[in-house]
Amino acid sequence: MEAVAKLNDCPTSPRKMRLVVDLIRGQKVEHALHILKYNTKEASVRVEKLLLSAVANWQAKNEGVRIEDAELYVKTVFVDGGRQLKRLRPAPQGRGYRIRKRSNHVTLVVDSKNSAN
Repeated sequence: MEAVAKLNDCPTSPRKMRLVVDLIRGQKVEHALHILKYNTKEASVRVEKLLLSAVANWQAKNEGVRIEDAELYVKTVFVDGGRQLKRLRPAPQGRGYRIRKRSNHVTLVVDSKNSAN
């Protein structure tokens, strides 16, 4: 049985978040947590917290099952673009350059390999 966790309006660009998310797609949860813990990117801290939330959601659904016996893995994880904050930055000769501060939405699904539970 799978469990879902979502992170909405995370203030990093989707492109930077996808670099981190691609590292853990399809991995076992323990291995994914180690990857995220020792990754130097700022987005990995947010994805690590999201992964722990997905594991907690799975544990709430399956109360009688131990996490170690379930062999949890990251089934799907994807990043969608969120809203953009549009700002102006002063430029030469009285002009203004548009700055787009991007955000993203991350959806993470965790499932167990032992689906007989």
